[in-house]
Amino acid sequence: MRTIGLIGGMSWESTVPYYQHINRSVGERLGGLHSARLVLHSIDFHDLEILQHEGRWDEAGAMLAGAAGSLERAGADCVLICANTMHKVAPAVEAAVRIPLVHIADATGEAVRRRGLRRVGLLGTKYTMEETFLRDRISERFGLDVIIPGAAARDTVHGVIYGELCRGITSDASRAKYRQIVKDLEVAGAEGVILGCTEIGLLLKDEDADIPLFDTTRLHAEAAVDFALQGS
Repeated sequence: MRTIGLIGGMSWESTVPYYQHINRSVGERLGGLHSARLVLHSIDFHDLEILQHEGRWDEAGAMLAGAAGSLERAGADCVLICANTMHKVAPAVEAAVRIPLVHIADATGEAVRRRGLRRVGLLGTKYTMEETFLRDRISERFGLDVIIPGAAARDTVHGVIYGELCRGITSDASRAKYRQIVKDLEVAGAEGVILGCTEIGLLLKDEDADIPLFDTTRLHAEAAVDFALQGS
């Protein structure tokens, strides 16, 4: 079994499900008391959020590149950035290490393609929804049409992520808002919706929508297990 390296803490609330999904999946696939070989570098999200807010992405990239290097030195055979937004600096991370980066967009795009869908909505931070680093990779590699909510809805989704979900708060009021945003994306032609922030899966579940929801945390974790168990 290969060792998985996680860059977590973005926020730590969603790093916990990563750890759970990976270990449970390894146990289910191998049986017995098996669990994952795993190394975690958890950053202080307070520091990173300041860099995000101020647009200091080169510094954010250097922070994550340093984390990736520490994982490689600790024996990791791959690295995961446990956040959608921070895949904006994925090239800096890839350049810093010799081990492969398991990219969240690839795990997600493959899952959507397996379902036979062509047009999907995307929820996430405003960085993820409004910039193209995630959407373009999904569109170009998997032939998908990715649409985003309107400006007011984007503000709502972003505000709930940073104001509530990253702080461990889930509320029925916010769930209702997200459900409506998903419904509006469905009306706009989305055949499914990507939960493109690793915290959103803490709030929305499959039963909250009439169309498929693609939880990037779970899909990314499963891709890591696929890598770890290749040849096992």
